Amino acid sequence: MGEYGNLEHYTKQFIDICEGNDVIPLDLYEKYGVKRGLRDKDGNGVLSGLTNISRIDAFEMVDGKKTPCEGKLWYRGYDVIDLIHNFEGKRYGFEEIAYLLLLGQLPDAAQLKEFKAMLGACRQLPTNFNRDVIMKAPSKDLMNSLTKSVLTLASYDETIGDASLERVLEQCVKLISVFPMLSVYSYHAYNHYLCDDSLYIHRPQEDLSTAENILLMLRPDKKYTPLEAQVLDIALILHMEHGGGNNSTFTTRVVTSSGSDTYSVIAAALSSLKGPKHGGANIKVVEMMEDIKAHVSDWNDEEQIKDYLGKIVDKQAFDKKGLIYGMGHAVYSLSDPRAKVFSGFVEKLAKAKNREKDFALYRNIEKLAPIVIGEKRKIYKGVSANVDFYSGFVYSMLDIPTELYTPIFAIARIVGWSAHRLEELVNVDKIIRPAYKSIMEIRDVSKDKKI
Repeated sequence: MGEYGNLEHYTKQFIDICEGNDVIPLDLYEKYGVKRGLRDKDGNGVLSGLTNISRIDAFEMVDGKKTPCEGKLWYRGYDVIDLIHNFEGKRYGFEEIAYLLLLGQLPDAAQLKEFKAMLGACRQLPTNFNRDVIMKAPSKDLMNSLTKSVLTLASYDETIGDASLERVLEQCVKLISVFPMLSVYSYHAYNHYLCDDSLYIHRPQEDLSTAENILLMLRPDKKYTPLEAQVLDIALILHMEHGGGNNSTFTTRVVTSSGSDTYSVIAAALSSLKGPKHGGANIKVVEMMEDIKAHVSDWNDEEQIKDYLGKIVDKQAFDKKGLIYGMGHAVYSLSDPRAKVFSGFVEKLAKAKNREKDFALYRNIEKLAPIVIGEKRKIYKGVSANVDFYSGFVYSMLDIPTELYTPIFAIARIVGWSAHRLEELVNVDKIIRPAYKSIMEIRDVSKDKKI
């Protein structure tokens, strides 16, 4: 390894120097009016753009005062709950809502049929891509594998430099179509080469929905029930898009504004989503629930549950971070509409899977956690369950491995990213370039030199 082979030894020395020179006093942020995390003290995001794709309602004006209200999520002007009820029990909705978000209007029967056919026809990878890219250097971190695959697909696109709306839409549709394949196949590669399990690769079917194909490709026997596919379909729809201000969508806008290509834009968004503060929340919920089950003997005893939740908030239990995962949201106050509509489908699946006891525990925690948090923390708005509180539970009932939880999120959210990329290209021909206030002191090298 040579003289500098033990890098850990040297980095430990260097990090002390780095930290000492990089710390910025917190009071300076307030002095210069800098909104840390691009949010004010009340958690409101700094306005950085306009969008016609979606909207989140968490507050309303009552007698001239901003007041928390039941949350609502709108896709292109439609209440997402109304959209779900519109096709519930009639058809799978992922493709229909993808059309809505991408093109701005609901399709008629002929348009939907054509769009589904286009998605189905695009569900194929370049020759030997699975063998030469996905199966090579598999990783437990499937988001890295997914990002690698997206960037590699760029080398197969001869029109990568064409930023016309027609070409970008075509690229986005192709990526939306193959994301389930890239994700599931990456899992199979990891499961085979690193976990020494059997390897099987099922090809998707053109006439099936995205949700059906995910379950078909994931399971050894390709079998699934209509209820399983329906609940996964709903989960995908609820994760498709969320207001435009979330980290990965903002990343999409920022990289798009620089003039970069579609593959690089989506890879950047994936890199944002994989962060545990963004797309990995449902995994933490599942881990927390397993911890609660291990320490609460009677899942129906509300006092016992409340007591252990208090220990979690007091940083005495679970990961000692003081967070009840799946509770609260950066924007919503009294309720997350996605969690409200999703819980009904979760209950149906729990009954079908004989997981009513688990579901009852989730319900109890959903009821008690806001009370515990309210007693122990000073909060500026209501606290309620968010969609990630239930999504991990659903994925576990569908036998989806935890390694795929965040990629499933990406399979849904790429639709929103694509819509925002298109909207950015249509409306703004200006690179996003925020400002940073420099607080450094001017120094004289002749006085400070040490050599």
